[in-house]
Amino acid sequence: MREHARYLGRRQFLSRVTAMGTASLLGLSSKPSAAEPPPETTTIRLIQIPSICQAPQYVAQELLRGEGFTDVQYIKKAGARGISEALASGEADINNNFAGPSIVRLEAADPIVFLSGLHAGCFEVFGTDRVRTIHDLKGKTIAVLELGSAQHVFLSSIAAYIGLDPRKDINWVTHPAAESMQLLAEGKIDAFLGFPPEPQELRAKGVGRVVVNSSTDRPWSQYFCCMVVGNREFVRKHPVATKRALRAILKATDLCAREPERAARSLVDGGFAPRYDYALQTMREVPYGKWREYDPEDTLRFYALRLHEAGMIRSTPQKLIAQGTDWRFLAEIKNELKT
Repeated sequence: MREHARYLGRRQFLSRVTAMGTASLLGLSSKPSAAEPPPETTTIRLIQIPSICQAPQYVAQELLRGEGFTDVQYIKKAGARGISEALASGEADINNNFAGPSIVRLEAADPIVFLSGLHAGCFEVFGTDRVRTIHDLKGKTIAVLELGSAQHVFLSSIAAYIGLDPRKDINWVTHPAAESMQLLAEGKIDAFLGFPPEPQELRAKGVGRVVVNSSTDRPWSQYFCCMVVGNREFVRKHPVATKRALRAILKATDLCAREPERAARSLVDGGFAPRYDYALQTMREVPYGKWREYDPEDTLRFYALRLHEAGMIRSTPQKLIAQGTDWRFLAEIKNELKT
């Protein structure tokens, strides 16, 4: 037990040194404006899931500490549904989350608020030789983690965009991701949507063919995949802490874009990713540099329309934007970080 504790301490130390050194080299100072008041709370609670496209909030550990958070917690969850539930319940304060599922939860009256875009596409749709285009999904079997999961929501929006009815035209089956990838390799399902590091693993093993790559294929590449979402009450009570946390995450997003090797090493050393090669591929392939360029409101409008077409929500984009967004922190941070 003593040796294990010593190892963990060493790993945490190396992770901290890596993050601090990377931030320093990139000029991403963790010190906020001297005129800014301290955060209302020194504890910040985020979530850790297996998808490593969420890298910026993991790489941001030292930047968060530099913003005045002495207690930075990562709560482990199995997937994106865990993010939505934790944000809604107040178990977590702020977190990256997939745009589509967050819109569904917003309409369901979860007390959440969108704060910023994070990065454009990260998901990829893989198919067997029976699936060469999205139109080929009609009548096919697709595996998702569960109905309502991020995989299910994004694939439904893609299908609806090209005129399919995901409720009638697709045979959905539910399996854990590892099992779904094996079923795809065996040809027992027709398609699977994966988030990093799943696409990297499938490509490395030569399993399936890429039908949609949201990092490069329009229109998906023109909108955020992941966005920063906060618990509504936390944002209301702690506006300074909210801005500081968001600033740290967005600075870390720049770090992922500009120094993918260092970011990938930080993920592995911090215990957030098991393999450096897959982590590095993810850092290089995901468009982390888009948070300044894209309008997060466009993403909400786009996916709300797609999900309405898919029969998954009833609200208009205007209603969702009015009830569940707060872009004031993003506007201030963009102005501060122009360079």
